[in-house]
Amino acid sequence: MKVFTEAEVKANYHMADAICDIEQLLKNMDDISQTTRTVIPTGDGAKSMLYMPCVHLGKQQGIIKITSITPDNPQHQRPTTQANIIITDLKTGEHIASLDGNYLTRLRTGALSGIATNYMSRTDSQILGMIGTGGMAYEQLLGNLEVRPIQKVLLFNRTIEKAKTFVAQVADKHPEIEFEIVSDVSDLVKCSDIINCQTQSTTPVFDAADVQNGTHINGIGSYRPEMKEMDNRLFPKASHIVFDDLEGVKEEAGEFIEADAKGLFSFANHHDDLKGCVVDGNTVREKDSITIFKCVGAAYFDLAVALGAWNKLNTH
Repeated sequence: MKVFTEAEVKANYHMADAICDIEQLLKNMDDISQTTRTVIPTGDGAKSMLYMPCVHLGKQQGIIKITSITPDNPQHQRPTTQANIIITDLKTGEHIASLDGNYLTRLRTGALSGIATNYMSRTDSQILGMIGTGGMAYEQLLGNLEVRPIQKVLLFNRTIEKAKTFVAQVADKHPEIEFEIVSDVSDLVKCSDIINCQTQSTTPVFDAADVQNGTHINGIGSYRPEMKEMDNRLFPKASHIVFDDLEGVKEEAGEFIEADAKGLFSFANHHDDLKGCVVDGNTVREKDSITIFKCVGAAYFDLAVALGAWNKLNTH
């Protein structure tokens, strides 16, 4: 078995690759087979283990991603989320590679937001508002930069020092972008063309009343029923709500589970997913529409980027 570190994967596989590979997979899902991911709580709050298997019968390759979430880790200078992806040759049953999954998880999640932004936001969107500047934030930034002419990024984090650290880490890499930290999240929401939420909050991180017509929102942080980072009072106002994986959202997206129970939204009448956007080629929207993308993750997205990265690593 070949083993590839995060640095090796990062040097060979990038955001444009991930967006391309995920879109290609969404256009042909016939050979993809997966089971529901297993989430096992291992302590208080978000502390848990996640196991996500998926196979590509056409390519005769399969993966399982093993992820640990340990919220107290930053206090000990360790990452909150750690992951590895094992690739298996289905013809022989041999486990042929182990790829560090931390970067690939961040990259595929950023790519999903990028794809959603590409199909759902206004093409002239220039101001990106980011709520949450933790470990997933940079790839969320990259996903949006890949598809829209972003000129300014507004940042909000409950701990302002973390937002300052984020700017210090990314500003030099993107000198063409103006970064501004805001102390009031409502200012960010009112001014942004695109809003990206990447938190594990159990209460909404913005007020629905502050969202302006024409705004697109990506919600990628909440992945358990008790997590509710988006204000679901906004859902009835949205012209389009798109999910990365409908069945996953039904089980894991707290704000939508609550909205369905309250009658603000109906799973029974909802069928829009990212695959439909990619296959159809566009999402119809008015300039003043509010659009929402909700991502909880699915193993077939990990499959797309893991096999894509493996192919590039194998040619170097």
